[in-house]
Amino acid sequence: MQIELIPTTPEQLPLIANLYQYYAYESSDWEQEDVETDGRFYIHQPHLQRYWQDEGWSAQLILVDGFIAGFLLIERSELPGIDALELADLFILKRYRRQGIGRALVQQVLGSGGTWLLRFYGQDELAAAFCRQMLVEVPLGTRQIWPDDDAELLSYLINPPLH
Repeated sequence: MQIELIPTTPEQLPLIANLYQYYAYESSDWEQEDVETDGRFYIHQPHLQRYWQDEGWSAQLILVDGFIAGFLLIERSELPGIDALELADLFILKRYRRQGIGRALVQQVLGSGGTWLLRFYGQDELAAAFCRQMLVEVPLGTRQIWPDDDAELLSYLINPPLH
């Protein structure tokens, strides 16, 4: 199995937005989200555009054997006093799950160095189980933090500065 992480261009924003619909659907039960009148989940377009405009932000496609298997969104943390990149959203289509793809990608991305921020909702049982396992397996140090922005989000710094 060949796993690739491919940077996207602004022209691929509609592709990422389409894939994001599946991501939103999967979290709609615990987030209590409804679809809009057009039958789609709401996506804040100005926020989505930041992945191609803002420094440190990126949207990447996950390919498995040349087929689209999901996406990875990375943001520069906007938490006060936190200089880190954030694994904002990782989505893998159901067909490709439980094959080690997410684990391989997280290890690849975190292995690129620097400090990373990992945040997830405890109510999202699937994501929480995956993230907790990654926190155990990551060879870099981790430290839980408690920012004031969203009490529901569990937040961890990976490879935090030693000071």
